[in-house]
Amino acid sequence: MLKELIAVFKSDSLLDRAYKRSFEMLDLTHEMFLEATNVLRKTETNKVSFDINDQDIAVNKFQREVRKDVFNHLAMAGTETLSSDLVLVSIVIDIERIGDITKNIVEVAEGHPEKLSSKLFDSKVEEMEKAVSENFEKTIKAFKEADELLAEQIITEYRWVSRASDEILMSLMHNEDTEIKSGSAVALALYVRQLKRINSHLKNVATSIVNPFHRIGYKVKKKD
Repeated sequence: MLKELIAVFKSDSLLDRAYKRSFEMLDLTHEMFLEATNVLRKTETNKVSFDINDQDIAVNKFQREVRKDVFNHLAMAGTETLSSDLVLVSIVIDIERIGDITKNIVEVAEGHPEKLSSKLFDSKVEEMEKAVSENFEKTIKAFKEADELLAEQIITEYRWVSRASDEILMSLMHNEDTEIKSGSAVALALYVRQLKRINSHLKNVATSIVNPFHRIGYKVKKKD
């Protein structure tokens, strides 16, 4: 689907600029995600190496620019490319939400200054972190290259992250880790839910590569 839309984007300077802005948004949010998870899970302090809020402001600014460019394009060109315009707006909404969630992870780190860990859940959380990081890298690649095969792989490969998040939450509520402190349990519950949400928004971006607008966020519908 995205391959068909790229020709539309490149045929108009406003849409082409909006399309390229979405690349920048993905790169920025990826950088934010890596820093946020590092501060929460791999350091003994809550010091971030760059200003996450500044990055988030930049992502929000780019989203507004994309909306403005799409609106101006529609105002001048009419609704002939409405479907492609809506796809682009949908994509940047998901990317902006990822930026918000990574900022939330930093807020968890600020409230939990020591490294977040749990003997019972660490291995599973590490698997989730690795999966979401890989998902991020593959989604960026698939989106920039309009790679439908890679996008379909992404959609199916990382479904388990959502289930893993729910299982850890249930275990925390049932006090299965008797050694974890209450503050760490709260922080971990928030964190695994945030990983799940980021993974879901990345899936939405991936589905936009292969699906028409009305099926963004849903599984790929096989052709008869």
